[in-house]
Amino acid sequence: MRTNRVQSAGGGLREQHKARRRTRILDATRELLREDPESVITTERIAERAEVSPATVYNLIGPREKIWKALAEGFLDDLEGRLSALGTGDPQEVVRSTVRLFVDDPVVSRRMVRGWQESGLVLDRGPLDPLRRAMADARIRGLLRADVGTDALAAVVSASCVGAMHQWVVGLIDDDRFLARALFALDVALAAAAADPYRDQLLAPLRTGDAV
Repeated sequence: MRTNRVQSAGGGLREQHKARRRTRILDATRELLREDPESVITTERIAERAEVSPATVYNLIGPREKIWKALAEGFLDDLEGRLSALGTGDPQEVVRSTVRLFVDDPVVSRRMVRGWQESGLVLDRGPLDPLRRAMADARIRGLLRADVGTDALAAVVSASCVGAMHQWVVGLIDDDRFLARALFALDVALAAAAADPYRDQLLAPLRTGDAV
């Protein structure tokens, strides 16, 4: 039994060391990106900054495509933490927190989205489930019609947010417009599914005539 406990402790320490080195690697990548947003990020440069070997970068993260994915996962972990701390069922706050996550670290988020071939999935894991729950809660509270599929509504809003995110990444829209377009997509979805007592309230944001 003692041998098993020692082996278990040793395995746990190894995993902790791996996790710390992985964190250093991703922190080093973010530092390099912030210092020179358009620089070529190589395994060798990341390894030098993180004070590990290139082989360690490859073994713990993978090739460059995997580095972008790991950065995206870090974004999503941060987002889940923010949404959990909020403890809110407000779909607007879910959208606001998601947009804020990207604009708070624009250099890293833009390079991550541009470099990761599957960047369209970046909003799939993070905000989609909280948005589904928030929309379902709105239906339970009577704001939305009982016959509306709130999962489908959340998916449409998420897809619109991905489109706005890509426009922001390439500089077609600024931070404020990114948020405005994401919230507008939510407003459209809520207005389309509004229960009769709340129809005017949920339609109001669409009647302002403000361009997005």
